[in-house]
Amino acid sequence: MNNFDRTPLSRFGNTAGSNAIVEKGFMSGVFLWMSFGLLLSAGLAYYFGTNMTLLRLLVSETGITGLGWIVTLAPLGFVIAMSFGYQRFSALTLTVLFALYAATVGMSLSFLVLIYTSASIFKTFIITAGMFGSMAVLGYTTTTDLTKFGSILFMALIGLIIAMIVNFFLHSSTFDYVISIFGVLIFTGLTAYDVQKLKHIGQAVGAQGEQAQKMIIMGALTLYLDFINLFLFLLRLFGDRR
Repeated sequence: MNNFDRTPLSRFGNTAGSNAIVEKGFMSGVFLWMSFGLLLSAGLAYYFGTNMTLLRLLVSETGITGLGWIVTLAPLGFVIAMSFGYQRFSALTLTVLFALYAATVGMSLSFLVLIYTSASIFKTFIITAGMFGSMAVLGYTTTTDLTKFGSILFMALIGLIIAMIVNFFLHSSTFDYVISIFGVLIFTGLTAYDVQKLKHIGQAVGAQGEQAQKMIIMGALTLYLDFINLFLFLLRLFGDRR
C-alpha cells in the first residue's frame, strides 16, 4: 500500500524569521509525533503479522477479508479527512485522526509478512531510517532553497501515480522495477524538501498555540508519509520474497 497524499503544508510559503529556539521546538514536536506514528504502526504490524489468529481476520485463504479491505482503505480516508478538515478541526481531533491513521497503516502493513521474509523487512526498515535521517539532516541544514525542486518532485509524483495505475493493468515486472527506483528517488528528495519547508513554517508559527499544534501534527503526517512510501519502494526493490 502506498500513501501518496500531500498535506496542507503547501499553503505556507518559506517564511523566514523568528528565533532558532522556537523553530527547534516546532521541529522537535514534528519529529516526536512522527516517531510516535511510526512506532505505533511498527508495533501493530508486528503484533498482527506474528499472530495468525489476528492476521486471518484480515486475510483469508480466498484473499483479503472485509475487515482487511477496511484496514487497507481507511488510511486514505483519514488523510483526506485531515487535509480537507484541517481548518475546522481542533489540534486534538487532528491528533486522534493521526493516531488512528498510523494504527490502520500498521495493521495493513502486517500483510507484508505474507510476501517478504521478516529479515528483509527489518533490513529494509533500517536502510530506510538511515536514508530518511540523512535527507532530513540535509533538508534542515542546507542553505539552498529547495522550493523549485519541490515543484519538480510533485510533478514527478503525479507521473509515478499514473505509471503505477498503468502497470496495474500491464503487470510488467520490468516496469514495476523502474517505478520502484523512481519512487525511491522521489521520496528521498521529498524528505529533504519537506523538512526544509517545515523548518520555515516553524519559524513562522512557533511551537505554542492551537495553530502551531495543528501544523506540528500535519508536519508529522507529511514526514510519516515520506518515510512509509520510501520504505515500501525500497522493499519492492530489495525485499526477499517468500
